[in-house]
Amino acid sequence: MCSIYILYSVRLDKYYTGYTCDNIDNRINKHNSNHKGFTGGVGDWKLVYMERFNSQKDAMKRERFIKKKKSRKYIEYLIQKNE
Repeated sequence: MCSIYILYSVRLDKYYTGYTCDNIDNRINKHNSNHKGFTGGVGDWKLVYMERFNSQKDAMKRERFIKKKKSRKYIEYLIQKNE
């Protein structure tokens, strides 16, 4: 089972969208570690949204769809709809 997820950083006031077919908690821990990349070194990423998929292909397709929107409003709509 794979998941797409959206993380939020209070420090940056930004969202990050990704996917994983691994344990979601392990993936979030990696984002919060001191590594190179957009999420590295920030350390306050919190999971705010997640969807599950049966295949990696479907998860990747959904992740691309959300990223192509390039819309903070759309991400906040998804989060609000999920509450």
